[in-house]
Amino acid sequence: MSGTEIVTVGRRLPKLATVAPAGKPFTVSVTWAEGERVGRTDSVDLAPVIFTFKVFRPLRDGTVPFESVEIGERGAALAWAGHPDLEIGAESVEELAAETMTNHDFAAFLKRNRLTLDAAAAHLGIARRLVAYYAKEREIPRHIALACRYLDGEIDKGPGDGGRAVSEAA
Repeated sequence: MSGTEIVTVGRRLPKLATVAPAGKPFTVSVTWAEGERVGRTDSVDLAPVIFTFKVFRPLRDGTVPFESVEIGERGAALAWAGHPDLEIGAESVEELAAETMTNHDFAAFLKRNRLTLDAAAAHLGIARRLVAYYAKEREIPRHIALACRYLDGEIDKGPGDGGRAVSEAA
């Protein structure tokens, strides 16, 4: 192997192209330059990270303005200028982005799993009306997106697969 050959192992690491505050508290709009979400623009709620770790206290209490968010070195992280301890890696941002769901994604989830509004409501433990709203216009909460992600893996499993049987009439 020559010194100029590149060996790739595993998936490409995510890299951020742009970032801007999204108007909601602790939410950013990011565009991806590399990785599984390349070319997409996502609205990502960073609150789960910011409210989990002590290092982000300056963002929580407003000492460091959240709106000053910028792309870190080589797009590998979100950063706040002058505060080297305040960085959120692109992998963490990508993980949070994957946990969000658009109305189109929710409608696709219903179709993919052949769920009626009533069946989806029963599986998610919410009202039928909310299911209809989520499929059309209402913002989908993180816990609903995560529940849908879980159900995607469980719906096809039958009783013999270690999962539970899920039917359209549930």
